[in-house]
Amino acid sequence: MKNIKNSVLLIIVGILVSSSSLLAGGKGFQGIIIYNISYADDLDPQMATMMPKTLKLMIKGNKSRTEMITGFGTTTVLFDGDDMSSVVLMDMMGQKFAMKMSHEEMEKENEDVPETMVEVTDETKEIAGYVCKKALVKSVDETDDFEEFVYFSDELGSGILNSNNPLFKDIDGVMLEYANSDNDVNMKMEAISVEKKKISDKKFEIPEGYKIVTQEELQNMFGG
Repeated sequence: MKNIKNSVLLIIVGILVSSSSLLAGGKGFQGIIIYNISYADDLDPQMATMMPKTLKLMIKGNKSRTEMITGFGTTTVLFDGDDMSSVVLMDMMGQKFAMKMSHEEMEKENEDVPETMVEVTDETKEIAGYVCKKALVKSVDETDDFEEFVYFSDELGSGILNSNNPLFKDIDGVMLEYANSDNDVNMKMEAISVEKKKISDKKFEIPEGYKIVTQEELQNMFGG
């Protein structure tokens, strides 16, 4: 169980750090987007019970708050698009930790991500009330067969913050359906609701009661 717990937490942190940076929309949009999460059929059944079923994204201009609830607690990432930094908040079994990550540290986490190119197609799809364009994200290296699809809307933002994630840096909008993979766990995110509403600035601050830890300390706690 401990190994599954550590694996789940590491996967969730990796997904949240990348998702929070690539989804914030800019253009002054404020609101909440809820995504349904589905997994590949080969996911370990015990791990599947611990994995999150939804992702909640709050956007206020160039800031975002991304939340996932697992079988062990809640993990949240606060992202600031102005200085490209983030904070990982973990509320697990009575313990609360906050880990700050600079833009340089986030770039280091993405060093192994392959260089990609984006091909926007003529295909469209309505998702959560928005007409989205389909784009194919392909590896620049012809020897690599990497290819993912993305559905995005430019009505919710320009996608300026996508530049922080190498895979999706050329997606010019907010992604409402996309695939993600971390530690060999494949999943698909699809927006099921988009609500425009005012978001309090406090949602993007570290709450009281959280212990500030370094990335190394957090990794040692959860095994890598």
